[in-house]
Amino acid sequence: MKWNDPNFLMWLLALLPLLFITGLMIQRREKLLARMADKGLWTAMLPGHSTQRRRTKNVLRILALALALVAVARPQRGFKWEKVHQRGLNIMVALDTSKSMLAQDIKPNRLQQAKWGVRDLLNELKGDRIGLVAFAGDAFLQCPATIDYAAFLMMLDDVYAGIIPLGGTDLFQALEESIDSFETETQADKVIILISDGEGHTGDPLALLPRLKKEKIRVFAIGVGTREGELIQTSDGFVKDSDGNVVKSSLNESMLKRLAFETDGFYVGSAPGDFGLERVYQQGIAELQREERESRMAKIWTERFQWLLGAALVLLVVEATVRSVKRGYA
Repeated sequence: MKWNDPNFLMWLLALLPLLFITGLMIQRREKLLARMADKGLWTAMLPGHSTQRRRTKNVLRILALALALVAVARPQRGFKWEKVHQRGLNIMVALDTSKSMLAQDIKPNRLQQAKWGVRDLLNELKGDRIGLVAFAGDAFLQCPATIDYAAFLMMLDDVYAGIIPLGGTDLFQALEESIDSFETETQADKVIILISDGEGHTGDPLALLPRLKKEKIRVFAIGVGTREGELIQTSDGFVKDSDGNVVKSSLNESMLKRLAFETDGFYVGSAPGDFGLERVYQQGIAELQREERESRMAKIWTERFQWLLGAALVLLVVEATVRSVKRGYA
């Protein structure tokens, strides 16, 4: 026996105080009735009154809820082996980690919104390999392309502004490191998702366009931030330039749009509540050519939640048929 979502079982502990509280409410109701009239008069005042029936209905509801929670945890017992064919393409996420990504024109800040957006992107992937390049004034491969999405998320969580000591934003290094990270021999399309505010300070990313086109790598760019811009606040205060002036970071879309357009990708500007990666996948990446990878044997567990869910529904039906008052008095 194994559980697909065992965390739901923890909620079973909350049912004990719930059973206790609802029992106290029924008991309190009885005490209020006792204050109003002697128990000997209840039969005349409340024909068919039955405390036991109310307690029975309460217990049935709690039991049904308990079974439903266990069902949601998805118990699985028994398995069979099946051959699984994998198809996928190669995606490299180049994520800007410069200090300008700490600007809060997109709450809580640009970098955190970007990381949340990449997390949501993983929900769309079906066997696609994905890797991560972090960049600022330099770039390095944070996570090689993999289908182990849990490992990828661990690497993504470790990314922070300043993870690369060299300051600035070098889009050339970001793209070059991403290109070098792809497998050389593959039939699948290659994609770079470039996430940045576009404020490049060093390098000329346009110099890589011939190589990107030769290797048929598409760039999909996500512009993070607003054109109006925002001050960059760190734990040490606001970022200042060499003259002591407070730095204001604004979204620079022109370079990002050019890179995307020249490589048959497209550009999306992020917005609160819509970072843009879902649109990039559905309108661009989803239709690209995927490569048949090695098939493998997978252990497919048999779901057993149906019986528990059915039992919960039966209990609710029984609870609905139990009257709060004795038959003949309703």
